[in-house]
Amino acid sequence: MLRILTTGLTALFITASPLAYAQSPSAEIHVTAADLAQLTDMRVNIVKAALQLTPDQEKYWPAVEDAIRTRSKDRQTRIIEAAKRMAELRESNPVDVLRNRDPIDFLRRRADVLNQRADDLDKLADAWEPLYKTLSPEQKQRMAFLGIFVLRELSNAAEERATSEDDEED
Repeated sequence: MLRILTTGLTALFITASPLAYAQSPSAEIHVTAADLAQLTDMRVNIVKAALQLTPDQEKYWPAVEDAIRTRSKDRQTRIIEAAKRMAELRESNPVDVLRNRDPIDFLRRRADVLNQRADDLDKLADAWEPLYKTLSPEQKQRMAFLGIFVLRELSNAAEERATSEDDEED
């Protein structure tokens, strides 16, 4: 089991790390929707493989998978919209951008994004709840390990990226 989990996590981070490190902050990243869908598929498969669901637990999995995929699609949509706004701002005159900025509009957009993220997390929690109640202590432990491992890797990646950006500025 640990071998499956380790292999899956390794595959995830080998696939995801080029997305995080390959481009400098000023370069455009060319990630297709298919790439993001593949990454989501891998994440779903890793979680499912780590849990090793019983046949009785399998009936709860489709709702969890759907919530994971919906949250991922919504995130991708938000990223695309933010990239479009940034491209428009880059093409505009910087003086006009500063002169025409609207902090109220910014706050409303931010609130909309946070509300959508909150809704997606509520749906994810609602989907996980019935399955989580049926998990054995060992399955819960594997789920916690997976969460801690992923969070640690994300933190390390962010720290490495910040360090490399600092080095590039010198």
